[in-house]
Order: sequence, then structure tokens, then C-alpha cells
Amino acid sequence: MSTGDDVDPRTGYCATTRSFHSLRPPPAMLPPPDVPLTFPAFALSLLPSPLPAHPALVDAATGEAVSYPAFLSQARALVGALRSRQVLPPLGRGDVAFVLAPARLDVPVLYFALLAAGVVVAPANPAHTAAEVARLVALSGASVAFAVSATAAKLPAALPVVLLDSPRFRSLLDDRSSGEPLLDAGVRQSETAAIQFSSGTTGRVKAAALPHRCFIAMVAGYHAQHLQSGKARETTLMGAPMFHSMGFCFVLKGLALGFTTVLVTEAVARAGLKGILGAAERWRVTEMLAAPPVVSGMTRLSSCHLASLGRVICGGAPLPGSVAERFRRQLPHVDLCMGYGSTEGGGISIMVHRDECSHVGSAGRISSNVEVKIVDIVTGEPLSVGQKGELRLRGPSIMTGYVGDDEANAAAFDSDGWLKTGDLCYIDQDGFVFVVDRLKELIKYKAYQVPPAELELVLQSLPEIVDAAVMPYPHEEAGQIPMALVVRQPGSKVTEAQVMEHVAKQVAPYKKIRKVVFVDSIPKSPAGKILRRQLTSYLQSCPAARL
Repeated sequence: MSTGDDVDPRTGYCATTRSFHSLRPPPAMLPPPDVPLTFPAFALSLLPSPLPAHPALVDAATGEAVSYPAFLSQARALVGALRSRQVLPPLGRGDVAFVLAPARLDVPVLYFALLAAGVVVAPANPAHTAAEVARLVALSGASVAFAVSATAAKLPAALPVVLLDSPRFRSLLDDRSSGEPLLDAGVRQSETAAIQFSSGTTGRVKAAALPHRCFIAMVAGYHAQHLQSGKARETTLMGAPMFHSMGFCFVLKGLALGFTTVLVTEAVARAGLKGILGAAERWRVTEMLAAPPVVSGMTRLSSCHLASLGRVICGGAPLPGSVAERFRRQLPHVDLCMGYGSTEGGGISIMVHRDECSHVGSAGRISSNVEVKIVDIVTGEPLSVGQKGELRLRGPSIMTGYVGDDEANAAAFDSDGWLKTGDLCYIDQDGFVFVVDRLKELIKYKAYQVPPAELELVLQSLPEIVDAAVMPYPHEEAGQIPMALVVRQPGSKVTEAQVMEHVAKQVAPYKKIRKVVFVDSIPKSPAGKILRRQLTSYLQSCPAARL
């Protein structure tokens, strides 16, 4: 373990441990790991007394707001209801609650109350199909679900459901008689706080277990950065979905640091870029979370007047360097802060200060409480500054493992406990992380992970198709789109539109095939595995391919 004296102050590299350390200020508020503590209890320790006078949450469409006193009152009431028979079955420590709901003001309240009661939160994309939802429910081991009327029908019939848009749930939030404290000394930081769904490196959906310590460590790091910035508070436009690992973490961060979080609800999201920027202007947000398509869209506007906006935090998918340069030219008063993270590893790196944002192409510097190792992809030997290899992680912000999947866990961690990201990276002479390529097979469509293996199974279920492979295709707005290489049955006249329609009926919208190329064969190994790294060159050399 490094003492700190042997860490290069410019790169963060330690020759003794052959790893890279964070150059961020150490978080003074990070408690010892053996202290029993839930994330909500830690968050309450950061909030000032008296509580902030500004809103905790705002609905960007309606303007409805929840104050900090009201937020905590509702959370206490819900904890009391969870532990009684007002919610069936009663929920307690270690139980798993599946959440299938769009952005709403009561979702952060629900998250906070569940975490305070020691209940594991398992949020999922409400756009999933019923078959996809059933798979996730089974993976998580959920005993109850929280949904809305529009999503409840997708849940398995045997799973008890609480409707967030019902008068009954509203009455639970407003019931002051059953409120319970948000401090629970019985829950250890190592216990699971949330289950978030990831396709990892294999394309098979897995349930990543994240402990309370993970969110405590990440927010402690943000707290130290906020104190260093000298700002009183932020008003954040939550452009990331709250079921997504980034949105989940940032909504918890906002509550813990006393910020105002403006939620991009369905009405705003349906209006697209115009709705999002209109909300940013109306609520005078100082920062916003945005996927690359939003950032790209902002650069195409003839005028974009967001006087209060100080920074845009962009992540979830690659952003072309040309878009980043246009953004900086057109919005010179706004810092474009690129970040890099994963469901399993939390926030790995991010840009914080304006001078860092000028490092176009990088993903910022290593986050607080994170230790990184770059290893040779063949030998596994640790590498130094400027050398490309697989990035591996260690620290309190990473997952404890995949739920019920020993095989996946064995592949995810090395023998020394480092989490393998599957990403080809290097760290330069100034300590900036550069993500060169993904060793993973996942396609990053906007901020979503699209597993090719899942789509290939759907494609191959069409009788007209002999074989298929799915690969990423570059797209300026979305980062990448799923493209299918399809081998048709002899004599088949199946069209691109028919193939795309077949897939669209069976998967969530973000997983849809958006381009089809018909080929004579798919390159495979002798064992029958698709040679994914050869797909691009194969496609270019294949005379039968029609782009």
C-alpha cells in the first residue's frame, strides 16, 4: 500500500504499488468502514442545520417542488409504512424492492426511505418489455415492486406491487403518525444498498450489488470537491434517468449536499432538446447532466442562452472530439466536464476544474477513493504512465459482486481483488485518463448499454435468418447504434425494414437494430464464437455487404 510520499504529484503514479492514485483532495468526511451506517444516515450528517430553505426537488414540467423538511418528513413516513403492514409484505433489512417507474418527485423519496430501512433498491428501465422485466425481477430476487399504472402490467403476476400514482401511496407519504427515524445503527456499510443491472463484458444481463459504502465513498468525494469549489450550492438538471447508475448516484449526491435537483420528467423528455434546454433556462440551473446527443444538439442551435449554466457533465457514451470542440466555441462560459464510470465500478474519473476541461479527448482525472491499475492485456503485468492496457479498479466505490453468479464474479475480479473494466485505457503525464477502446463487446447507444448477444438471439429467432452478428456503428448523436450483419436463408427476400421491425417488437426501444447489412457469412472461431474484433475489417472486404 502506498504511503503517499511515493506518489508522483503530477501523474498519480506510484512506482511501489505500480498503480495510479487519485490527486483529488482526500474526503475528510469518509467514515471508517466498520462503523454501522446507511447512506441516508451519512447524507443527514452532511446536511446543514437548519435545513436548506431552497427546494430539494423540482418537477421541471409542472414546477411542483419538495422542500428539504417535506422530503425528510415523507421519507420518515414511508420508512414507518415499510416496516408496518401498510405495505404488503412488510419490508426490512435485506429485502429487495424492484422499482419500475419514470422520473417522478416521489422516486427519490422512495429510494431514500428504502435505503434507510435497509431495503435493497433495484431500479430498472420502465421501457423494458414484460419478458425483460421478468428476467430482472428473477435476477434481483425482489419480493415487492414499486411501479406506476403504466408500467405495472409488465411485472410478473405473482409479485406484490405498490403503485406510486395511487391515492394509497400518497397517503403513506403524508402520514405523519407512522414516521420513524432515518438512522438505523443495525445496517453495516458493507451490506447491499442497491442492485443495478449491467451486461458486464459478456452481454448476459447481471445484477451488480452495490453496498452502502459505495455511495458513501462517492458522495464523500463530491463533498470534498464542493467544499474546495467554494460554491454555496448547485441547481442540477437531472438529465440522466434515475434508474441508470449515473442518475441514481447524482440524485443521492444532490440530496446529501443540499442541492436543488430538477427532474426531467416525461413531459419534458418528450419535448426533446427544446424541452430540456427550456427547463434549464426556466429553472436557472447551474449544472446539468447530459448524454452526448444532448451536448451535440446544443452545438447545432443558432442561439443557446443559458446564463446561469456553469457546467455540463457528460458521460454514459463516447463524445466525438469534434462535438466537444464545437461546444467549447459556442458556449465558452460553460465547462464541458467529461466523465468515465461504470455500473460495477462507480465514478472512475471526471473533469472538475475549468483547466481540466481543456483536455479534449480525456475523461478527466481519477476520482477520490479510487485506485487504478493499467495492465498489459496479454500478460496482466502492471504498466506505467502513457502505456495502454486494461484499466482495473480498487476502492470502496466498486461493487461487491454480481448477485448469484459465481462464474461472472470470477471473471470480473483478478486474484488480487481488482475489478476488470474490460476497457483499453492509458493515463498521461498529467494524470488524465484516456479511454482508447472497449475490450467489452457492449454497444453504447446514448447512455445505454446494448448487449449484442441478446440481439443476436432475437435475430436468429426469425426463420428467414440463418446467422447474425451485431456490432456498433459510429453515430455522431448517439455515439454508436446497433447494426446487424445478417445471413439470409437461401432464396429469402426478407428486407432491412422487416428485420428491424422483428427486433423492435421484442426489445426496449434503445436496443432496437437501426441498420442492417446482408452478408454471406459471419466470421467465427473454430469453436463457433463470433470474432467480433474482425467484424469491421470483414465488413469492408466482403463483396456481398450492402451498406
